[in-house]
Amino acid sequence: MMELVGKVLDLLPLEFLEYDFMKYALMAVLIITPLFGILGTMIVNNRMAFFSDALGHSAFTGMAVGVLFGIGNTNVSMMLFAVVFALLLNFIRHKNIVSSDTVISVFSSLSVAVGLAILSKNGNFSKYSALMVGDILSITPGEIRSLFLILIVTLVFWCVAYNGLHSIGINSSLAKSKGIPVKLLDNAFVVLVALIVMLSIRWVGILIINALLILPAAAARNIAADNREYHLFSVMISVFSGVLGLILSYYLNVAAGPMLVLVAAIIFFITFLARRLFRG
Repeated sequence: MMELVGKVLDLLPLEFLEYDFMKYALMAVLIITPLFGILGTMIVNNRMAFFSDALGHSAFTGMAVGVLFGIGNTNVSMMLFAVVFALLLNFIRHKNIVSSDTVISVFSSLSVAVGLAILSKNGNFSKYSALMVGDILSITPGEIRSLFLILIVTLVFWCVAYNGLHSIGINSSLAKSKGIPVKLLDNAFVVLVALIVMLSIRWVGILIINALLILPAAAARNIAADNREYHLFSVMISVFSGVLGLILSYYLNVAAGPMLVLVAAIIFFITFLARRLFRG
């Protein structure tokens, strides 16, 4: 797979593809952005922006847990903590709390503070500061294969669980009465989001990963006429933002992650204005 993609990229007359690290970054973008486009639609529909943002911020605490317990691979500790944190937030989200978004925000702030406090001890935070904005140019072929595997898992999960998740998003009580395993599907979805966020955060960045999940889906909702278009446009906008943002970051000599978000934000505002003009 990697060899085939590499040969296709070699045929493109783009100067930045002369460098292997840019080829790997483009491969990663072509895997990560469809993931974000797919998941973002459900996150936007279910009003989970606070939830996904809190998950991203929990990365610091997950890493700090790994440091405290001497776990060599901090990705493992980040993913384990993210799964527990996601299930806890999901439990809170479904409780009859008037301001559940406030409670989630409190947990998010607390997790960031705890993580920063531990990681900054003895002035060591500089080793982890790159997580704030990410560095997709440092991705390796092995890490790309891991992302491709999670893309396949996500597509299979989406094919099996989409109808159930969509029903839950519309009316969870009605979905439960039809025999849909509401809690199981809902928890499986938030665990999947947690794993994808943690796997991507090293290259996308804590500060901007939530924007990449939300903006393409929000832009797609502005112009989609039905549910099928909504998902298709979300993936298309996400991939386009990723590829164009990566190319612009190379030629403008700026960080790739923020440029991806800027492109997605511009597309959102264009679609927002288009909706206002053509739909009144």
